[in-house]
Amino acid sequence: MIYQITYEAKGQGRHKVARPVRNREQLLALRNSAQNLEHLAKTRQGDESEKAHLVQLAYNLGHADGKLAGCKSIGSFFFHDVDLYGNDSSAAEEMKQLILSKKDEIGLAMLERSASGGWHLVCRRVKGTTILENQVRVACILKLEMDTNTHDLQRVSFSTSGSPDDLVYLDDALFEEPMTAEACEDEYLRLKIREKRGLEQVPPGAKKANKHYRPWEETSPSPVAAPSCNQTPPPSEGLGEVLSFRGRPYTEIIDEWWQRTGGTPQEGERNVRLYQLAVNLRAICDNNKALLLQVMPRLGLSEQELEAIVDSACKETPKGISKQLREIIGEPANATAVETTTPPQMPEKLPKLIELLTSRTPDVYKPAVANAVFPPLATHLCGVRFTYTDNVEHEATLMNCLMAGTGAGKGCIDKPIDRIMADIRRRDKENEQREAEWKKDCQKRGANKDKMMRPEGLVIQEIDPDMTKPALVTRMDEAEGHFVYVKLNELDLFEQLKGQTGKQHFQLMCLAFDADATYGQTRVGVQSVTARPRCRFNWNACTTILKGRRFFQRVLTDGPISRINFCTIPEQEIGAEQPVYGQYDFEFDEQLRPYIEQLVSAKGLTDCPQATALATRLQHECAEFARLSQSEVYWNLSHRACVIAWLKACVLYVANGLKWEKTIDDFIRWSLQYDLWCKMQFFGEAIKQANSGEEARIGRRGPRNLLELLPAEFTIEAAQLVRRQQGLEANQNATAKMVRNWKSRGYVTQISDISFQKNHLPTE
Repeated sequence: MIYQITYEAKGQGRHKVARPVRNREQLLALRNSAQNLEHLAKTRQGDESEKAHLVQLAYNLGHADGKLAGCKSIGSFFFHDVDLYGNDSSAAEEMKQLILSKKDEIGLAMLERSASGGWHLVCRRVKGTTILENQVRVACILKLEMDTNTHDLQRVSFSTSGSPDDLVYLDDALFEEPMTAEACEDEYLRLKIREKRGLEQVPPGAKKANKHYRPWEETSPSPVAAPSCNQTPPPSEGLGEVLSFRGRPYTEIIDEWWQRTGGTPQEGERNVRLYQLAVNLRAICDNNKALLLQVMPRLGLSEQELEAIVDSACKETPKGISKQLREIIGEPANATAVETTTPPQMPEKLPKLIELLTSRTPDVYKPAVANAVFPPLATHLCGVRFTYTDNVEHEATLMNCLMAGTGAGKGCIDKPIDRIMADIRRRDKENEQREAEWKKDCQKRGANKDKMMRPEGLVIQEIDPDMTKPALVTRMDEAEGHFVYVKLNELDLFEQLKGQTGKQHFQLMCLAFDADATYGQTRVGVQSVTARPRCRFNWNACTTILKGRRFFQRVLTDGPISRINFCTIPEQEIGAEQPVYGQYDFEFDEQLRPYIEQLVSAKGLTDCPQATALATRLQHECAEFARLSQSEVYWNLSHRACVIAWLKACVLYVANGLKWEKTIDDFIRWSLQYDLWCKMQFFGEAIKQANSGEEARIGRRGPRNLLELLPAEFTIEAAQLVRRQQGLEANQNATAKMVRNWKSRGYVTQISDISFQKNHLPTE
């Protein structure tokens, strides 16, 4: 892409602004303007001050339109400068012919004569490699000296004229950036990681200032393999995705850590500071040594030296997330995501299927849609089972309830669900027609004649929201192992199933989640429905927050809430602009089709080791917070929330052709945290009060980390007081048990019979 760089006034100074050059005509108009030609003539006559007035262009940027400073979007092309010393026209001509003869090999997109007589090249950048790596590659191929100081993203060049003598070669592909804006930003972050880890495949001399650098002549050892002069350096393995925690790159987290702890360490303090960093990062790297080695900066150390540091850090007793690290990653030191007034932020990088399903959705609705699509997706599975961490087999039983304010936009989930269910609805329509014809024939025969047998194969998966229990039982019985599905625009439509006890609809929710449960009825009448099929029932429902709380208020501790995946839509400011949807068109359907086909074709017991391992990690994370917060409500809700998150991971795995994506980890972790946040916000205090037998008080915040509420050194009496303040049982036995648990987990160290010291503070 080509950008014109201009200057705009700002306060007492000015800043650079990038504006895209869209086509050849626009570029030639800039280069051939009277002012530019006048400044060019004076420059070539020896007036160096005139060079600064030439049209300025940039070629390294991806998507930029505005202020240049802070741009983090790298493009598919890069700028390369070849200087010519002395006014030697024959040497310049030889260079030009050499460059043009190698244009395909170097990926040439533009060649122009510079104002000083040398040459400016713009070439295609090899994806996954830095600008410097590509400049070294081109220099090796051409055997022409390079300047090692011209590889920054915002590099600007001074243009010459648009005449054939100056603008020798121009490929119109240069006017378009083939990568999306998101891809350009992701690529920028990947390359920053590559550069910081010292993984650039260039000789050592390329990292030093040198205006006459000849990389093909360097034979000294390199920390990584130097590129062959006629080969493209391959991207380093493992850098296909930006490594991140909750959507934030580890590189940014580490940069902020250095800023908060005295700056980037110098040589004398390097090992100690890296060890301290590794100890702290363990808490957000799942105590995974391999992941920690990937995200840790090298700072000039060898791999063996860094591995020794990480090895030592991993032998430390786990101490949880330190106060400083909590602040960096956006968690208050005395709180967690379930306490905050805003839900956890969805990762920027999503699994491909979720990215597609939310691609036409305004940002404010994306978290709701990203959760609501799982019940209809799972409804496509038939006979597919997964084994959870406790060795119990589950089918993908998923139920979702969207709770949000009146007029919040709960209809955002409609279109994605409609597109997902399109194939099932087509088949249902055919079978509904067969059923209608059978009923019509039965009516013609009259009451005293033999009735026709009900047709076989009447698999109708999506049922009418205005359902009755006999109709639901019939659909389940005839489903031949498929899931039955319903979407309810109002949650209280379930009340048609409540029966004489008033709770049968809640029992249905529990049975739908539990493995191998059956659902049905036994009746004496000949015309009555008598059947007890397996309860395979997925659903979506919407409701306002007030109605949702009222709907579940009598079953807060009976199980339905923990089995349902909840989501919400944040309240918008008064006068906020109307969100605009994208088009759900043929292209969208075609992109979705392969995922649906993978779900439909899957059969039998399916093993997904990555999902199982993730579920184990999520269980441990929930357990750790439950121990620190002493919240029984959070702990109880987390059990089935982990199962729900695991089932979502399994659905994504199957839809992706039994291939795991790294993005699934971050997304599923967020999905679990988001689900628990919603449950604690909507029902947490009410469940707590219901458990204690008191009147429910709705709207309180979620559990708090009790250890964070205590000073660095504390007594049993202080811990007892904190429990009392948080509404927990505060007798001596309960307090002593809590502190013993903390001590066994390494959170605290006992310093006397009645006093303790916290271990989870950041290492100094």
